[in-house]
Amino acid sequence: MAFAVKLQPDFPVVQILTPEGKVTDPSLVPKLSDEQLRELMKRMVFTRILDQRAISLNRQGRLGFYAPVSGQEAAMLASQFALDKEDFILPSYRDIPQMIFHGYPLYQAFLFSKGHIHGGQIPEGVHTLPPQIIIAAQVTQCVGVAMAIKYRKERRAAICYFGDGATSQGDFYEGLNFAGVYKVPAVFFSQNNGYAISVPFHKQTASATIAQKAVAAGIHGVRVDGMDPLAVYAVTKEALERAKSGEGPTLIEALTYRFGPHTMSGDDPSRYRSQEEMTLWQEQHDPIHRFRIYLREKGLWSVQDEQETVEQAREEIADAMKKAENYPPMTIPQLMEAMYVIMPDHLKEQAEQIGKEEL
Repeated sequence: MAFAVKLQPDFPVVQILTPEGKVTDPSLVPKLSDEQLRELMKRMVFTRILDQRAISLNRQGRLGFYAPVSGQEAAMLASQFALDKEDFILPSYRDIPQMIFHGYPLYQAFLFSKGHIHGGQIPEGVHTLPPQIIIAAQVTQCVGVAMAIKYRKERRAAICYFGDGATSQGDFYEGLNFAGVYKVPAVFFSQNNGYAISVPFHKQTASATIAQKAVAAGIHGVRVDGMDPLAVYAVTKEALERAKSGEGPTLIEALTYRFGPHTMSGDDPSRYRSQEEMTLWQEQHDPIHRFRIYLREKGLWSVQDEQETVEQAREEIADAMKKAENYPPMTIPQLMEAMYVIMPDHLKEQAEQIGKEEL
């Protein structure tokens, strides 16, 4: 006997702003003040300028590893905008913007890119871990942080960010399963930009959506238009409230698109994406353009506002880069000391000898 099984549960995409900047349903618009809306726009514009400058600095040899973010500003910044200061971020290597607006100094982000140990020394009171390079490792770490929050009976949540490729890793499934069993206050935020480096989404999973993978873990799942800042904010805010109220974790799938390469380490997107596809997303789905139209029609954003934001961003980025380039160079003994609470005697001797040679 054959039994019918519904392989693809329905997960409609939540959208509040259309690509033309029109509201789909006024009842869905989140309660954000005019100043909050302006601030979110400023953060998105700042991040676009930061991305452009970081790419240029990388090409000049002044920055090391860098993963471009243009196109993903709504997914990144609107979700972070929904967080409280006490909420905890577990980022991937692409999620530097969320860290910055959560309190991580920009000059340290540049040091991280340059491989300096100080880039990973998160300041006191800034609730984030350093960017995770190992794919999906932050998912299981997020569960651990959320379990600690639950154990301490604190009203806060942990959120981790990862791409669509990370959902093919074992850590992803292990993390979701554990989170579901223990109903931890966590939000798993997948930025599905369609490609895990060069592998298109349909080649890495037979699942029609990432959101439906929440079903097996017994947790809430939702899909959202990741180019729509209002929808991303609303969905994330609801997920955070659910987590903090003891209702359990949520898996969010944000449908977005990175305009640039996966990283600046030799990736060429033209080898696996057509020019027509890239042009379509940039011209018709740019999250900044969409939000700009919406704010202008509300009388909250002007050409002058944007120009002032761009200039301020350029100044802040230049100052941060200057501070990073003038920061004392990292030494080998510093690296060795950072690896141990109590350094073994033989390594102490080596560190002392290296220190003398460096002098």
